[in-house]
Amino acid sequence: MSTAELISVDFEASDLSGQKTLPITRIPEDARIGELIDSLLPKMSLPNDDAEGRPLTYHALLEREGRHLHASERVLDVIETKDRIVLEPNIDAGAPRC
Repeated sequence: MSTAELISVDFEASDLSGQKTLPITRIPEDARIGELIDSLLPKMSLPNDDAEGRPLTYHALLEREGRHLHASERVLDVIETKDRIVLEPNIDAGAPRC
């Protein structure tokens, strides 16, 4: 993430199963959702590839609003105290195999 000033926040990130959770307490003030997701994947030990070795991409679901956040949205504009985001792998059902 960016080198901007760190801002205190209080929300939680989890994987789809809810078994892996991580409290978020500080982020750069200009952090974007995509940057946040990228920084959380290794901290939460989420896989980078699916069972067949294809790269996974993740989306963040904001539980309070029931919507997926866009990678370009600024974290501080969309996340509120005590929110929970769920990191979900993007599943391309029926996608052709290479």
